[in-house]
Amino acid sequence: MKEVKNRFYYWIRRIVGPIFMLLFPLDVRGLEHFPQEPVVLCGNHSNALDPLMVVCAQRSEFPLRIMAKQQLMKVPVVGWFIRKMGAFGVDRGNSDINAIKTAIRSLREGYNLLIFPEGTRVKEGEKVEVKGGAAMIAIRSGVKLMPMYIDRKKKLFRKTRIIFGRPYEPMYTGRKGTAEEYQANADEIMRQIYELGETE
Repeated sequence: MKEVKNRFYYWIRRIVGPIFMLLFPLDVRGLEHFPQEPVVLCGNHSNALDPLMVVCAQRSEFPLRIMAKQQLMKVPVVGWFIRKMGAFGVDRGNSDINAIKTAIRSLREGYNLLIFPEGTRVKEGEKVEVKGGAAMIAIRSGVKLMPMYIDRKKKLFRKTRIIFGRPYEPMYTGRKGTAEEYQANADEIMRQIYELGETE
């Protein structure tokens, strides 16, 4: 088992996780695809429950940090709680250098990093522009991107599928890649994410 990097996360997951999963049971597939080294975990996002479901779906030996929108960090109690759980804020409207540095440092410290590349909740049938940030962070950190699909429809006492795919090695030139390559890799990981959702 890996070192417990965040004891608050570990104990909240152990205590609250089973209760949450009684209310929202999970059908988790593909955990065997997790490598021993850190990854940027990329998923689709349609519901505020998605990050909690990912926390419960992962095994405890995969320490996790979450990139969340800056506004959440300012909400009383909620901001404190998710910060203690290992989340950190990102200003989605600007080039947030501090968030990027925190993300890269977290990966180098051995955490997996959860990012929703679409940058917002997306309902079925909606289309949004995928952000290249997840790919940029993976490339600059020297880690792989890992696709993950979360069922969009969530109901009490009804299983929600979470499917982890095989890690994807981003393709780029030079030492750090280009903005165009970041975007191409981000588009590719989103394609893989939704492809996972088509499996039965």
